Amino acid sequence: MPAHRSAFRFDPAFRVPLALLGVRPETSWVVVDDEALEIRFGPWRLRTDRANVTGAQTGGPYRWWRAVGPHLSLADGGVTFGSSTATGVCIRFGTAVPGLWPGSRPRHPAATVTVTDPDALVRALSVPPPG
Repeated sequence: MPAHRSAFRFDPAFRVPLALLGVRPETSWVVVDDEALEIRFGPWRLRTDRANVTGAQTGGPYRWWRAVGPHLSLADGGVTFGSSTATGVCIRFGTAVPGLWPGSRPRHPAATVTVTDPDALVRALSVPPPG
């Protein structure tokens, strides 16, 4: 599978506050290829083997205070990298992965991202990795 790159959707109201955190369109993306899933959200990074992705589904719309910026869900321990209140993608992992803070803790069972084309990202993640 050729690499699939998704840009984050940036709602105009959140561009300046996110830019103050270092989160801008040119520093934020999701890349999926045969080997890995990589999420970059300004200074935040999450990377895992492609085989660790167990599912993906669209969700939203979201409340801004729960979805904009980097967030840890107190309900399930998932991480959100959000730049929009519109539809996003929840990506589930077989083995929880670090992503919100430097180091190996906390580990997240899922990550939600607010990309410009959620359906295309879900399709890319639905293609089984080789092997």
